[in-house]
Amino acid sequence: MLDDLQRQTPEGRRRKIRAYANIGLLCIDEVGYLSFDDKAADLLHEVINRRYERKPLIVTTNKSFQEWSEVLPNATCLVTLLDRLIHHADVTVLEGKSYRLRESELETAARRKKK
Repeated sequence: MLDDLQRQTPEGRRRKIRAYANIGLLCIDEVGYLSFDDKAADLLHEVINRRYERKPLIVTTNKSFQEWSEVLPNATCLVTLLDRLIHHADVTVLEGKSYRLRESELETAARRKKK
């Protein structure tokens, strides 16, 4: 989403942000997988701000909120971004082993068993 927004012309960016702001349900997956530069952080803030208290949003991340300063290291908008995300939010924390890791371990065990 953010890479797409950064490549747009200013007018194209405005249209995309408007589309992201008005879509019924927006899912932003794996925030924290890569760090954001200032421009990407500003674009993320803009999308979240436009949806705030208007449209549902799902955000997945492997980072705690305290670690978001690593994801958005120079973002001046970090506090307001998190404030808008958390306000009225249902935060679900999933703990435990990754199902992909468990699946990989089962596949490896099955291959060894065949030998």
